[in-house]
Amino acid sequence: MHINLADKHFLVTGGGRGIGRAIVRQLLTSKASVSFTYNHHKETAIKYLNELIEEFPDKVALYHADIQNEEQSKSLIKTIEESSLGPLFGLINNAGITADAPFFSMTHEMWKDVINTNLNGTYFLSKAVVTSFIRKKNSKIINISSVSGVRGAMGQANYGASKAAINSLTKTLALEFAKFNMQVNAIAPGFVDTEMVAKMNEQDKKKIDQMIPMKRMGTPNEVADLVTFLCSENSNYITGQTFIIDGGLTL
Repeated sequence: MHINLADKHFLVTGGGRGIGRAIVRQLLTSKASVSFTYNHHKETAIKYLNELIEEFPDKVALYHADIQNEEQSKSLIKTIEESSLGPLFGLINNAGITADAPFFSMTHEMWKDVINTNLNGTYFLSKAVVTSFIRKKNSKIINISSVSGVRGAMGQANYGASKAAINSLTKTLALEFAKFNMQVNAIAPGFVDTEMVAKMNEQDKKKIDQMIPMKRMGTPNEVADLVTFLCSENSNYITGQTFIIDGGLTL
């Protein structure tokens, strides 16, 4: 399916690494303009920006943002909307963190940091864009969730709770803004072969592969393909859905 996102401007949070990195490139390849953010790993994000500028000049911009901070989130959206790339058409809430631990040993800080980043960050940015989005036809919000928000995951009480809440938030926003022709959807990946997985030993990787009916992890590009479809006019009649992309893990 050919997807043309020319004249559309998207914001991808956490776009310098992992799934976010693939989403940024896929949107640019589909002729969109893309702003993306980082909070940590500044050098990695800047290096990626420079690579993209060579390939997609005048189509990409990078911003630092701590999405846990409501005022920073508001300021970020205002700055991006006034940038040379033009007003935003879509928001991909991709930025997220983990702080895994058994529930007995999970600290309040671990709980709070994950909830504040994953859930509150999604809320702050979505809140900041909706006023302008409802004036546009078929604007998009796409929330990157996780299968940990669909089924239980040992050691991920904080992460799973944040992602389950995002799935519910997605449905509520979809209902409230459908009359404005704004689509809100979520994507829940299973195990995806990112930089984090690359650091695991081969034995642990094989254990993960054996858990998955398709016997392999997904790739960031496979998630990015689905994001790009949901950003396109081909998805204009789809809203309030959580799309699981996990090789059959949750079956």
